[in-house]
Amino acid sequence: MPVLSEYPARPPERDIYTVSRLNREVRALLERGFGALWLEAEISNFAKPASGHWYFSLKDAAAQVRCAMFRQRNMLSTLVPRDGQKVLVRARIGLYEPRGEFQLIIDHIEDAGLGALRRQYDERLARLAAEGLFEAGRKRALPSLPRRIGVITSPTGAAIRDILHVLARRFAAIPVLIYPVPVQGAQAAGEIVAALALAAARRECDVLILARGGGSLEDLWAFNDEALARAIVSSTIPIISGVGHEVDTTIADFAADVRAPTPSAAAEMVVPDGEEWLRALRTLEARLARGMHRRLLHDRKALAWLSHRATLVSPIARLLDQMQHLDELEQRLFRALRQRAGDLRNVFGELRSRLWGASPALLIREGAARRRELALRLRSAQQALLQEWRERLLPLIRTLQAVSPLATLDRGYAIVSAQGGAILRQAQAAPEGVLIEARLARGTIIARVEGSKP
Repeated sequence: MPVLSEYPARPPERDIYTVSRLNREVRALLERGFGALWLEAEISNFAKPASGHWYFSLKDAAAQVRCAMFRQRNMLSTLVPRDGQKVLVRARIGLYEPRGEFQLIIDHIEDAGLGALRRQYDERLARLAAEGLFEAGRKRALPSLPRRIGVITSPTGAAIRDILHVLARRFAAIPVLIYPVPVQGAQAAGEIVAALALAAARRECDVLILARGGGSLEDLWAFNDEALARAIVSSTIPIISGVGHEVDTTIADFAADVRAPTPSAAAEMVVPDGEEWLRALRTLEARLARGMHRRLLHDRKALAWLSHRATLVSPIARLLDQMQHLDELEQRLFRALRQRAGDLRNVFGELRSRLWGASPALLIREGAARRRELALRLRSAQQALLQEWRERLLPLIRTLQAVSPLATLDRGYAIVSAQGGAILRQAQAAPEGVLIEARLARGTIIARVEGSKP
């Protein structure tokens, strides 16, 4: 019986990797070992192929790493990267398996300067909020009907045009005072603070609108100034903030007494609806007329009672005097009522004229006339362009006709070819008995070769 030592030992089994398996498992280890991370670095070797994906490297003074940001993610980014730009990215670590290259998969990218501004904004907002500058209890209510409205904004921007348009449409009778200031740049915040101080000193307005159109974080940075926020809080005049679009939020919005999503919305909030006021005035006019009518009836009854009593307790002369005095009082009352009614009609007529002056019908008519004018100009331009191309095309047609082989056929020549074959250029290429085709200017002749001449 053989002993155990007589059998050869089996070699251990080897776990042999392929390159694909190795790269796949290394990729899985990297992706599991690291979650999403933030990285700040400089872009280099930026490339954007036809696929729409972005490929670039991120580097610092000592090292660099390759990165990819696929089209589905970079379509959401407002940043257009460029070489040398310093950016802040959120990325996942991965491995490009076909080449075994370590890389970062970018999910989000932003300018590193914007990130610093955002951090500064958040820190400033938290500090001022901790001081109580944004408490709702210190905010003032807007006047229900301001005597004059102040607007602190750029005199050439779209915001002032939107505000004036809304104010004219809703309540054109209220005057507007514009405090012109820059709304962007290093000096903007200081000039806005000066405008607030000027408005507080002059006391010409019951409410102030602080407005600017939309923009990026850098564009709106003047409205995140700490000195401006403190000036808004300490203002003696109520302030409504209409800075940027609805998604834009600045520190000035938190400091203001009322925040509007847009400059147009701020104008909507600061004045009542003129149509509603007219309806209320008409209601008051009707109530006044009914009250005057009831008062006249009461006075007539009192007069009748006094007249009857006077005939009983006084001489006829005194009665006549009292009747005459009462007639005078009645006439004065009617004159006063007519005067008051006339004053009210004048006020209502003026308000109605202002409202008609602000009607959009005029703008619609002007727009229609402008559209007709543009349509005429478009037709004229189309006709002129067609004529220009026709004049340029005719010489080309004549040139093409001059060099066309069909013109040669019109002069009596023919193109001869083997039937269904190539064009014949020498007689030896068509042996006797072969069918040939001769294309003329009009039609084709099929013939059989009877012989040839050199």
